[in-house]
Amino acid sequence: MADVTLYDQYNRPIDKTVLDQEVARPSMGGIRSIWNHGYVTGGLTPYKLATLLRQANEGDADGQLTLAEEMEEKDLHYASVLGTRKRAVARLPIVIEAYSDDPKDVKFADEIRALFNRRGIKGMIEGCLDALGKGYSVTEIMWDKSKVPWTPKRYEWRDPRFFLYDRETLRQLRLKDEADMMNGIPLPPYKFIVHEPRLKMGIPLRGGLARLAAWAYCFKNFTVKDWMAFCEVFGMPLRVGKYRPGETEDNIAILKSAVANLGSDAAAVIPEGMLIEFIESAKSSGGESLFERVADWFDKQMSKGILGQTMTADDGSSQSQATVHNEVREDIRDADAEQLAETLERDLVIPYIDLNHGPQENYPTVHLREPDQTDIPLMTEALSKLVPLGLRVEKSQVLDMLGFSDPAEGADCLGSPEPPPIPPKTSEKTALNRHLALNAETFSQYPDQEALDVALNSLDGAALQQTMADLLKPLIECLQASGDIDAALNSLAEAFPQMDTAGLQSLLARAIFVADCWGRISAGQGE
Repeated sequence: MADVTLYDQYNRPIDKTVLDQEVARPSMGGIRSIWNHGYVTGGLTPYKLATLLRQANEGDADGQLTLAEEMEEKDLHYASVLGTRKRAVARLPIVIEAYSDDPKDVKFADEIRALFNRRGIKGMIEGCLDALGKGYSVTEIMWDKSKVPWTPKRYEWRDPRFFLYDRETLRQLRLKDEADMMNGIPLPPYKFIVHEPRLKMGIPLRGGLARLAAWAYCFKNFTVKDWMAFCEVFGMPLRVGKYRPGETEDNIAILKSAVANLGSDAAAVIPEGMLIEFIESAKSSGGESLFERVADWFDKQMSKGILGQTMTADDGSSQSQATVHNEVREDIRDADAEQLAETLERDLVIPYIDLNHGPQENYPTVHLREPDQTDIPLMTEALSKLVPLGLRVEKSQVLDMLGFSDPAEGADCLGSPEPPPIPPKTSEKTALNRHLALNAETFSQYPDQEALDVALNSLDGAALQQTMADLLKPLIECLQASGDIDAALNSLAEAFPQMDTAGLQSLLARAIFVADCWGRISAGQGE
């Protein structure tokens, strides 16, 4: 496809010369320097946090992105629950499905499967999932154009602070560059994987989980600081120094120093006539656990916001409760996986197919999902019985359910052994032994079987077909109304009593009667 001008979904021409170059590479002193970002969580106050979030609303998201990164580094609970949500998607198997059974579509699907089996895919997916916390993530593709087909040589996660959204809509991501420091430059098509999870409606800068958890992080920070200050003096008695009226300033200073240092030194020297008393501090009921309860409450709010529940992240839940709540988490995981699959189709699958085969009407689809708990023996038995009855199932669908790919042309495939060839009939005499030769035209080795074959061939095929159609009609209707194999198997058991066997019974009864009569006649002739 080197001589053809391609266009992306936004009708922008593809510049193939930059596909193997690093476009968003960081620099030491330029606008994309990794040293330009300070710390924002030091001395974080509600006013400072509100300012950071307000700036992000207006398009300046550097402070919010730095906050998201520092929260993941400093808050153990936030890092844990966010990592749990990321890993829930990252561990899912990648399933590639062909658009149809057309050989071209199957070939494209096989190429995409090979693409997703290459090194670097897992790291690229983990980089894309960084968008869950920050609202968006960008991964640059370095294409290998040295051989056909063109494939990604490596994937480079880029710092989201290297990018900014357009001022007009705050939806079009652009690259910060010295060529336009205010608005940035457009991203080259087919060069970046941009993942923007739709956790809520609105601009991507307001959709990250870090923004949702920021207030809980801020207030928990205050709680933990106060807790540590409380722990310094908790349980220590109040130390009171007493001196007589008219005591000198120097002696009072000595007494004050002794009282202050007594907690750590456990010894003091004071002038004669002075006194140090210890007064036990009053302990209100539950006051010592107040800070822990507040910090724990904020942690639970984070768990609800990120995982959708608290029972699999915190103590105190039963197994049945955690199982119910885990279903909610699976629902969130599946939604994250579907959105990531759409991103991979748009920014990796379509570019690969277009660059190597040209634009297509249909493309393979990507799924990240748990393997279906398919009962292979049950499915095999069902297919072996239902397919001969008229059930139509695509071969590619069965292969995907079994986890097999379509075999390549000329591949050594498993298969049942071929039956031995049936020797043809001949009019020549065949020697059974040196004393006996029989003619195949005038004598059959199995005359009874030949008679049965002739009788079967003389049956009315239309009548037999109609009888079987009436018998199987309830089953066929159930199969046509079922959405999948499991539903079909369940409905077959319900439809079995509705089968009309009267016609088949009558036909079999007549056949048995004829066979019995023929047997009696033949036996009489043999005698």
